[in-house]
Amino acid sequence: MDRGDVGPRGSRPVVVRVPVEPVEAAREADALDAVARAGDVVVRGPLFGVAAQSRADGPRWRVVLEVTSGCPQQARDGLNSRLWFHAKDEARDRAERRELLAAVARLESERVDELLVSGTRYRVVRAEEYAASGPGGIEAPRPTDPEPLVPDWDRAAQEPGIDDALVMDPDAPVTPTQAFEQLALRDLCYTGGRFPEEVRADSRRALDTHPDVLVMPPTFGVVERTGDGWRPVSGPHATPHAARRSLDFALTWMWPRLRGYIPEDADPRTDARTWTAAGGGGPADVRAAKLAAYAGAADTLRVGRVNRLEFQDVVYQIVRTRRLLRWGPDGPEGPRPSDVNSQEPTRIHLALDEDGRVLPDD
Repeated sequence: MDRGDVGPRGSRPVVVRVPVEPVEAAREADALDAVARAGDVVVRGPLFGVAAQSRADGPRWRVVLEVTSGCPQQARDGLNSRLWFHAKDEARDRAERRELLAAVARLESERVDELLVSGTRYRVVRAEEYAASGPGGIEAPRPTDPEPLVPDWDRAAQEPGIDDALVMDPDAPVTPTQAFEQLALRDLCYTGGRFPEEVRADSRRALDTHPDVLVMPPTFGVVERTGDGWRPVSGPHATPHAARRSLDFALTWMWPRLRGYIPEDADPRTDARTWTAAGGGGPADVRAAKLAAYAGAADTLRVGRVNRLEFQDVVYQIVRTRRLLRWGPDGPEGPRPSDVNSQEPTRIHLALDEDGRVLPDD
């Protein structure tokens, strides 16, 4: 993906708010430092989620399903499930339940990107995932990005949600660096010859149909460096620590099982640390030695805020990613005709009757 000439294209002006709070000033300084270190943009591709517009929110849209799905149908299926559970557990009466179940029925058989249900508009929305890049690779977390005061490494601990209660409002004031980022990315579109013509055409069309942009909160993930560049190891997380914890889990639990160092039928609580502590099959057990190496690599993540780890000739890095959502007169952009669906609409849950009782499957 290439960036076109930067220009307003007749869109609304960006309302800039000059930072006055010390914490906000620190974030601004952080952002300026990041531009100096990593001024290029690397775009990975689209992500999808669901936003809702209710009477209470007015012209604004609220994210109800995080914008992290890899294809539009995954977001539609998420909306399907959300409405089904609403019908089962929260519908006020039979009339509301019928309306919810009618929407579920459509989502089971059609590629529906917008629904009006009980006075709320639901829309599948599309954002471009990107990251800053420089000589040192993809941008790492910034010092002012959210971190827990006391890191919790318990695998059962619940991590913060992505886009929780996020209200999207392109008219909300932004800081100077946020305004610069939005202006710089306003004309971002697919132009390279490696993209099919229909993809490039949809991208050009979006500049006119959705001329404004909204930069969503950052997410964090794990990538590994290969001979061809960087490739993702984990999905997005809301904080750098959550991304580190996912790498810790991969090193101590998932990869040892995938590579046969821990038997598939082992106790789910067993990992590289506990196997090593128990001695495995004895001091001469080669498997125990390999697991000790995995545990040692994971332990280095727990010494401060580690964002880069080298293990078995592979470099793993915690990276900071962003999402750019385009906005038009009628709100956020939905899926484009050229966006690829990896699956078909399908029935996800059992049928409900008008009283919210689950019906037996035929």
